[in-house]
Amino acid sequence: MTLAFVFPGQGSQSVGMQADIVTAFPQVLETYAEASDVLGFDVRELIQSGPEDRLNETINTQPVMVTAGVAAWRAWKIAGGALPAMMAGHSLGEYSALVCAGSLAFDDALRLVRRRAELMQNAVPAGEGAMAAVLGLEDQAIIEVCKRASGTGVVEPVNFNSPGQVVVAGNRAAVEKVMELAKAAGAKRAIMLPVSVPAHSSLMRPVGDALAEALSEATFSSPEIPVVNASNAAAYGGEDDIRGQLTRQVSSPVRWVDVINYFTRRGVTTVAECGPGKVLTALNRRINRDLATTCIDSPEAISSLLAGANG
Repeated sequence: MTLAFVFPGQGSQSVGMQADIVTAFPQVLETYAEASDVLGFDVRELIQSGPEDRLNETINTQPVMVTAGVAAWRAWKIAGGALPAMMAGHSLGEYSALVCAGSLAFDDALRLVRRRAELMQNAVPAGEGAMAAVLGLEDQAIIEVCKRASGTGVVEPVNFNSPGQVVVAGNRAAVEKVMELAKAAGAKRAIMLPVSVPAHSSLMRPVGDALAEALSEATFSSPEIPVVNASNAAAYGGEDDIRGQLTRQVSSPVRWVDVINYFTRRGVTTVAECGPGKVLTALNRRINRDLATTCIDSPEAISSLLAGANG
């Protein structure tokens, strides 16, 4: 087995997540405590009790998801899990991957993603941005539909998640136009997502410019485990490369299909989603059905992956 770990981003959070992992591996409570000290609120309480609308606020979701990813990684190591051959993260998940690969301190990651969340939340006036998932069209067809809708406003493909699933983002009117045109072009479905921030679109370029200042103050080192960035599906280099990629990441498409293909070209046979939810696991199965895929979101899943890794 050649193992890769992937870390989910915003959207995989839920009230009560990781309760079983904390019960089985109480040491990870230290991870929640560290995050609480940095963020100034009780992270464990928010995760376990909500309220859901507060957990789903971008400014809270982003650092909480990094915390959850790191907690799952630490549980894996406590259980005796081996180091994976490489890592990646979907959007926000790249910060979790960089922490777990030894490139970025956990507390620095929390401060960075909170700043990232603030900038993203304030980048576009409320109600003016939107994101939608288009299902059942080829990538090139969606690119063409976005070009046709661009007279209505900015709209671009921003997440190439799996064959037949692409997310578009931009000005709300233009996103609505893409949904209309995509359905006319034969899309099975076009679904508006419950997100007001047009993440990874060119509307986010000012966010990257402002985030660059915060990134310049954080300390990075070359990852101890290769981390594949999802903007160009290549392994991060040294400190300058990481800063540059994280700056561009907020306004560049997530090329998740290319990330999984990068893994398989380098001999990865098993991809484990490290964190709550199973969003990436479902995408990975659609991208390559020959890959073994799993999500270590419970003690039983950790035990099962350990047995396979040690078998």
